[in-house]
Amino acid sequence: MPRLPRVSIAGLALHVVHRGNNRQSVFFNDGDRIAYLDLLFESCERYDASVHAYVCMTNHVHILMTPWDESSASKAMQRLGASYAAGINAIYARSGSLWEGRFKSSLVDSERYVLACYRYIELNPVRAGMVRHPSEYRWSSYRHNAQGVIDYPIRPHSEWLALGTDVWTRRRCHAEMVAEGMTHEQLEKFRRGTCKGLPTGSQDFQAKVEAALARRLGDGQRGRPKKGL
Repeated sequence: MPRLPRVSIAGLALHVVHRGNNRQSVFFNDGDRIAYLDLLFESCERYDASVHAYVCMTNHVHILMTPWDESSASKAMQRLGASYAAGINAIYARSGSLWEGRFKSSLVDSERYVLACYRYIELNPVRAGMVRHPSEYRWSSYRHNAQGVIDYPIRPHSEWLALGTDVWTRRRCHAEMVAEGMTHEQLEKFRRGTCKGLPTGSQDFQAKVEAALARRLGDGQRGRPKKGL
């Protein structure tokens, strides 16, 4: 089966997912997560991409970013994935691929879905049964966005800035937004977008993306069904 083309447009938010090979662990202790996040922000700074939200699970990561150049996401994720894998292989005397091939991604409709993507990402540990509330999980952007804990240079998306006129209001609105949870339909929308490499948003948004790319995007129906994220 041919690779799905990865779609990235400068200035449009991108939901990125990268999984461990055979869905095996990519983080073995807190030090590994710190090393990964350091590399994430270094790589995005180097290649001009803004990180808005993230979560490091046991065997995969989710990132919401805006690339400011068409190649920003690919270059940042390539550097991040390769550097982190090399470090893990050296530390644990392992060999072979750490990651399950290339990262997957989906453009996100800013008008309706960016804030929902924040919520989708930061609620991952809750859905996985790891914690009861996202604030209990150290390895996500929730404590930064909702509580002002500054661990990394997260850059807010314009939709997040529009939540309020001051940072305290925005944080409160963020916490309330995440507390709303997500419907099954919303969850499936984000899962399908990254699995199929399709935009996450309205039909009008997909049409605008196709017009910008001057090509149609596949409907993702060919090939074997993909497992959910």
